[in-house]
Amino acid sequence: MLQLSSVERRELRARAHNLNPVVSIAENGLTEAVLKEIEVNLNAHELIKIRVYGDSRENRVAYLEQICSKLGAADVQHIGKLLVIYRPAPLENTAPATSPSPKTRPRRPASAPSKTTKRSFQG
Repeated sequence: MLQLSSVERRELRARAHNLNPVVSIAENGLTEAVLKEIEVNLNAHELIKIRVYGDSRENRVAYLEQICSKLGAADVQHIGKLLVIYRPAPLENTAPATSPSPKTRPRRPASAPSKTTKRSFQG
């Protein structure tokens, strides 16, 4: 499980304030499908909110611990029925990406007529 300092946790709580929950845990609990959806959203967003339906605080705490331990995430906040978790995005490739060179347009031969014609206006 990822550990956060109090400063990091405070900054992440501030970032999460305007987020909407992206995953819900309902009566079936924390299933493999729910864990997979949390994994997908963590990869996409790093910081997510999860809504837990149900009145048992013990279940919410257990879900938070399971999610963080199985997915290598950090718990940022547990407030009411909302869980906020964070996991940094995986590094794709540490080597610098090479961009393709810009394509140059072939030059028109000097003898070819121009597509635009010059018009002179007499006034």
